[in-house]
Amino acid sequence: MIFVAGHSGAGKSTILKLIAGIARPTSGKVLINGHDLGRLSDNQLCYLRQHIGIVFQDHKILFDRNVLQNVLLPLRIIGYDGKEAEKRARMAIEKVGLAGREKSDPRGLSGGEQQRLCIARAVVHQPSLLIADEPSANLDRAYALDIMELFKTFHNAGTTVVVAAHDETLMADYGHRIIRLQKGRFAA
Repeated sequence: MIFVAGHSGAGKSTILKLIAGIARPTSGKVLINGHDLGRLSDNQLCYLRQHIGIVFQDHKILFDRNVLQNVLLPLRIIGYDGKEAEKRARMAIEKVGLAGREKSDPRGLSGGEQQRLCIARAVVHQPSLLIADEPSANLDRAYALDIMELFKTFHNAGTTVVVAAHDETLMADYGHRIIRLQKGRFAA
């Protein structure tokens, strides 16, 4: 479990986009399990992304779908059938504490619940790497701690978790490695 810290504009989101293969490096290398992401074909990159879960800073919730349909989407994209996909989606929804909200309109969820929906969608396919960009932004301290506990649970289950955040007190509570960025460079 690694935290990436830095002020706004320090490069936290850019680092995460590079790790996820959303952006390609203009110099240097980004290695995931020995694979240089800058050298992978688009098809190879798509395959690698199937092993990465991403919690975006701006949620990217689809408001024309309910909670269950939002969580099902990644599974449908990678080819899971109906019953197995629904079983996995319901398990992910339960794991993040949204059981009973499967049919809910995401617009009716609180900010913390929307963040939990995004986490369920990111972990439903059991990725080996989970990336979260400012997952506790705009949440009160109690919800932020709940979100961090979820990440700790996934980490303890064997998932590598990379979290970008500006709240270093929150990171310090979890005692893992913190990488500090300043102006796009590693500062500490």
